[in-house]
Amino acid sequence: MTPRAIVRAALERELDMIAVCDHNSARNTAATRRAAAGTGLVVIPGIEITASEEVHILGLFENDARVAAVQEEVYGRLFGENDEEVFGYQVVVDEEDQVEDLDQRLLISATTLSTERVVRLIHDFEGLAIASHVDRSGFGIFSQLGFIPEDLSLDALEVSKRTDFDTVRKRYPQTQSYTLVTSSDAHSLDEIGASVTVARMAEASFRELRLALAGTEGRGVIGRRTR
Repeated sequence: MTPRAIVRAALERELDMIAVCDHNSARNTAATRRAAAGTGLVVIPGIEITASEEVHILGLFENDARVAAVQEEVYGRLFGENDEEVFGYQVVVDEEDQVEDLDQRLLISATTLSTERVVRLIHDFEGLAIASHVDRSGFGIFSQLGFIPEDLSLDALEVSKRTDFDTVRKRYPQTQSYTLVTSSDAHSLDEIGASVTVARMAEASFRELRLALAGTEGRGVIGRRTR
């Protein structure tokens, strides 16, 4: 899963826009965006933050500076060192797929930030906060908290590639109040594009994505496509 390989796979599957959201880190987002320069593929900088309750929250941002600022806050709330024999190498690469560093933080662990604080942090840097794979039995907001707190200002809920929107709406009535999206949640190249969100937007951009999730100005999420 290197920047050039990700871009190549996304283009082969005719995707217009992707988001790179590593666990508790955004150190490879800028390189992937640079690798996509001139290809027509839009890369949204992102991060998947593990809250103290072990809820996964996606943060999507307009630019590298904002996601980097959020990353620094997350790094300050992580403890432990990565065991490469158990969890593997956490590689940081450039746009040419050359290794620049090995991140020694324990990125797989939970932060000390509560779910509420994670969402607020994302919004402090004008990002979009999306609860990850809400239908899953692990690390989803329903499995970990049992419900969505009324004061949690989520921009959308992500449904995994294994479940359709209608099933989620029926299983979790609280989702009726939220925009649903899906993603491949790819951890390998062959998974890229396995499940994609189809949206009505004027162009592939962060600004248009925000409008689509809010369902304003004629934009909106139409549905999903899987392969």
